Amino acid sequence: MGFEVIGTGHFVPGEPVTNAALARVMDTSDDWIFQRSGIRQRHFAGEGQGASDLAFEAAKRALEMAKLQPKDLDYILFATMTPDYVFPGSAAVLAAKLGLEGTPALDIRQQCAAMIFALQLVDGLIKGGAAKTILFVGAEAHAGFMPWEDWDIVEGKREGEPSPEARARANEHRALAVLFGDGAGAMIFRATDRDAGLVAAKVHTDGRYAETLYVPGGGFRTRPYWKATHFDEQAHIPRMDGRELFKFAVTKLPQTARKLCEETQTPIESIDWFLAHQANARINKYVREHLGVPPEKMPMNIDRFGNTSAGTLPILIDECTRDGKLQKGELNMMLALGAGIHWGCALVRW
Repeated sequence: MGFEVIGTGHFVPGEPVTNAALARVMDTSDDWIFQRSGIRQRHFAGEGQGASDLAFEAAKRALEMAKLQPKDLDYILFATMTPDYVFPGSAAVLAAKLGLEGTPALDIRQQCAAMIFALQLVDGLIKGGAAKTILFVGAEAHAGFMPWEDWDIVEGKREGEPSPEARARANEHRALAVLFGDGAGAMIFRATDRDAGLVAAKVHTDGRYAETLYVPGGGFRTRPYWKATHFDEQAHIPRMDGRELFKFAVTKLPQTARKLCEETQTPIESIDWFLAHQANARINKYVREHLGVPPEKMPMNIDRFGNTSAGTLPILIDECTRDGKLQKGELNMMLALGAGIHWGCALVRW
């Protein structure tokens, strides 16, 4: 028994925030951002809008496509690195918003690589008989760790300049801040007897590199877990070693993809679509060229959404599904690397 995708959906909050809008509050430009990342714009969650709110909207669209009601779901998998609360996890919050009582809801924390790990969970739950219809949602509300203070200037609600101190603080983190956007993608998987589902996956974790992308403040290593000095220290903003992450991604992802193809005796040219995490257009170009994959086989949407972390793959898959690109019977590969570091590839028969 395998699984098939019967519904997809995505949601992004608010109006697009262009690169030029970010240049209002820190020293950057459209050319600088686009050349280094491929990003032209992104969306940000509003004040009081959490990952579960974005997930709820995406889930509604996926349920509508699948012609299901929330009560038809047997299980929920929720991936986010920006949860509504430190605890509980956002899966339970999403289940409540869907009107569910008692439906198991599991949080997973593999950040940008969550989709690859989730496929193994979906496969195991279905083959083990624990569930027949599963909702997976990847959702992020990164706005809370953006380094600027003047949201009204960014959003064009007020003209003017940030204070020199505010601009200087934003500039400290501009290399990271320009990459991320907010949004959610949802997929509904259903058990099937036809030849579909997870063919094989290779996933890995190497925690030695955890601090290449991490949030230094707010952890339970300290008493209390959030100190009065943390905000002034900007400890709520992630620290990122972009060069190391880039090197890791362009090395590990092609290696893992080739190994997966070797172990499954799958020629790379027989794969219909390469669905890659949208972290950086340069990373995906490098991976694609090393695998010998033509550009038309690796769809991209990072220019419009930025890096939505756990949301990128399900958002991309929803767009490709609604565009008619993904068809039953195709063999597709998913690739992703996320903070942790977690990474992997999966072959899925649609």
